[in-house]
Amino acid sequence: MGLTDALQRLLRGREGEDRAAAHLQQAGLTLLARNVRFRGGELDLVMQEQQSLVFVEVRVRNNSRYGSGAESVTWRKQQRLVLAAQLYLQQHPEHQRRACRFDVVSISGNELQWLKNAFST
Repeated sequence: MGLTDALQRLLRGREGEDRAAAHLQQAGLTLLARNVRFRGGELDLVMQEQQSLVFVEVRVRNNSRYGSGAESVTWRKQQRLVLAAQLYLQQHPEHQRRACRFDVVSISGNELQWLKNAFST
């Protein structure tokens, strides 16, 4: 993959995160953080819905040849998201007593699919 391919992928991911954040905010969620990076993983979006903390994985696909974005969140990826969420909670003790869930927003072309509680720990 060349530099321009990597840059295009990065920009496409950023646009997808922007679109997902806007969609979720229109649905009443509040954005708390974006692109929170830890050694073990990254949280694309951290949001709050009422009293719940929502960790959102955003997946952007050009086509469904290799499955949907939601299908690409493998067990290994789920484990990295859980670890990153635990680290986030350690750094933000004000959220430690909140109910938490993991959502996936899958974007393919003009279609956006929001899967609430996409997996459980």
